[in-house]
Amino acid sequence: MTKAEIIDAVYEKVGGFSKKEAAEVVEAVFDTMKDVLAEGEKIKISGFGNFVVRSKKERIGRNPQTGAPIPISARRVLTFKPSQVLKTVLNPDRTDEDGVGSHGSI
Repeated sequence: MTKAEIIDAVYEKVGGFSKKEAAEVVEAVFDTMKDVLAEGEKIKISGFGNFVVRSKKERIGRNPQTGAPIPISARRVLTFKPSQVLKTVLNPDRTDEDGVGSHGSI
C-alpha cells in the first residue's frame, strides 16, 4: 500500500475531509512519527504494535564475494514488533503463541 492509497482510504473511511485535508492529516501523522523516532523515542500504537529505534555497535562483517573482512559502521535501526491483536488478525487460525490451539488431546 502506498501513501497515496492510505490517503484515499482515510478520505473514504473518515468522511468530512476533502482529499487535500486527508492528505494533510496523513502527512502530519507520518511527520510526527518521523520526528519522534529521530529523537530515539518509541512509538506504541495500541492494537497495532511498537516501533523502536535500536542502536547497533560497529562490527566486522565479510564481503560476500571475496570473504575479506570489512568494518560495518555503528548505526541506528528501526524495528517493529506487532501487537498480539495484529498477530491474531494476521493468523486467525492460531489461538495461542505456540500455535497448538485450544483443541487439546482426547
